[in-house]
Amino acid sequence: MLSSSSKYAIRAVTYIASQPQNNGKIGIKKISEDLNLPTPFLAKILQLLARQKILNSSKGPHGGFSLLRDPKKITLLDIITTIDGNDIFDNCVIHNMPCKSVDENKLKCPIHDDYFKVRNGIIKFFTNKTIYSLVKSATKQEKISI
Repeated sequence: MLSSSSKYAIRAVTYIASQPQNNGKIGIKKISEDLNLPTPFLAKILQLLARQKILNSSKGPHGGFSLLRDPKKITLLDIITTIDGNDIFDNCVIHNMPCKSVDENKLKCPIHDDYFKVRNGIIKFFTNKTIYSLVKSATKQEKISI
């Protein structure tokens, strides 16, 4: 359902939020190595998040990426729409165009009513899940497995 770019972005932002040392600044190579993600592709994703004021990017020997916003206020929806736009939430499943929910002049597709409920549930889920909640959840899981 989510693109690889969105998945990488969520993983990277969660990773950055979980690293308090160095004022949260982490170099792209370290992020890439620890998450086993391709560096050039990840760099483009993180720069996009920096342009949208989710991350801070600083250059130089002590540079890297850090959170620009409070992790309690960064939702998964923020990241997904920054990376992939709103198409996943606005377009019809059958027709590659805006859904009737977005454009009242469109005819309903055969699965509109069912998918409308699912889509709203997905939007609610991504809106209610924050980076903070992912970090907190991951930390609990690590403690359990020790």
